[in-house]
This record gives sequence, structure tokens and C-alpha cells, in this order.
Amino acid sequence: MGFSRFAPAPTLVLSGEQRATLVRRTYSLVFASVIVTMIGTGVAMTQEALLVSAAQHPFIAMILAMVPLWMAMKSRDNAPRALGLVFLFNVVMGVAIAPVIYVYSRNDPGVVSQAGILTLSTFGVLTLYTWISRRDFSAWGSFLVIGVWVLMGTMLLNMFFHNQTASLWMAAVGVVLFSGLLVFDTWRLKNVYGPDDYVPAAVQIYLDLLNMFLFILQLLGGGRNRN
Repeated sequence: MGFSRFAPAPTLVLSGEQRATLVRRTYSLVFASVIVTMIGTGVAMTQEALLVSAAQHPFIAMILAMVPLWMAMKSRDNAPRALGLVFLFNVVMGVAIAPVIYVYSRNDPGVVSQAGILTLSTFGVLTLYTWISRRDFSAWGSFLVIGVWVLMGTMLLNMFFHNQTASLWMAAVGVVLFSGLLVFDTWRLKNVYGPDDYVPAAVQIYLDLLNMFLFILQLLGGGRNRN
């Protein structure tokens, strides 16, 4: 998850053209990141050694993904370098989640596509709602990040107890939390980010989408496995 979302940022008044350019660049990078992640996942699923390594060492895979992300946030003033690092992060994330995709697709070949469709539908509805709403969502940030930290701690505890019912409840909470973060980050794109902040804006929205997708996938797959 991207913790830079809560770094102090001034509210800027942008012209209509500047805001339109920011939005276009942000969503172009978001969708490009999703495609690159899918490519990384696809490559990993065709390379057994890589897939097994990602499954056996998930924490190392996540650390390897976070390094280029951290470097990209530090290089946000150098657009070509930042973009290259973001795409490297996307590829490694694709490899990191490949074992999860493999397991769910093997158990139920249609569940991954269904989770993807639900994620994109939710993204469209929440994004449209945020853009047409006049509400101020700035107060959501602190509440949501606390919720994410609590969820992470609970998930770590559940790794020792392996309670399937608790896992499904946590997945449901995760969907709610990252849906809220998507609204919050979209509101920041609308009201806070500057004209050249499309890289951090896109990374935050991408992370919201990725986590929503994984939690929705867990809900769909876990619910069916219980039947």
C-alpha cells in the first residue's frame, strides 16, 4: 500500500486545462499500470520456477516491489525515471500476486474474470460519484489509514489461526476500506494534486484498485469454497 497518500499537500487552484491534463495523465498511467501488472502475472504463470519462488517467498517479493515504488516517489520530479520505476514496480507486483491468481483460477477458472469485472464496475461507480459529488472527503484519510493498519494486524494474526470465516470477514472489510480510499484519492485528484503530480496520484489509485481486486477475489473464491 502507498503510505505517501497522507503526506501534506497544499490545495491548489488549477485551471480547467491543467486539471484535465492531470486527470488524463493520471488515469492513463493507472490503466497502463494495470496492463503491465497483468503482463507480469501472465509471465510468472508461464514460468514455473518464478511462480514457485513468488509463492515460497511472498514477503521478499513484496519488498522487491516496494523498492522501485519508493524510488519512484523520490524521483517524481524526473518524469521518465519515475515512470520507468513505476512500471518496474507494476511488473514485480504482477509476479508477486501470480501465485494467488494461479490458485483461484485453478479452483474456479471464471472467478478471476468476475473479480476483475466487479472491481472495474466498482471503480467506475465510485469515481463517477466522487467527481459529481460536492462533498468534502478530506476527513476520510486518517480514519481509513487507521482501518488499514488494524486490518493488516488482524490479517497477520489470522495467519496463525487460519480461520476461514474470519478471512472472509476481513476480505469484506478490505473491500470497504479500499473503496473508501479510492473515493478519498479521487477527491485528492480533483481538489489537491498539482498539475505535475500525476505519478503519485496514479500510484495511489492503482494500489486502491489492486487491493480491492484481491479482496473481492478472496470473497468470491472463499465463499464458493465453503459451499
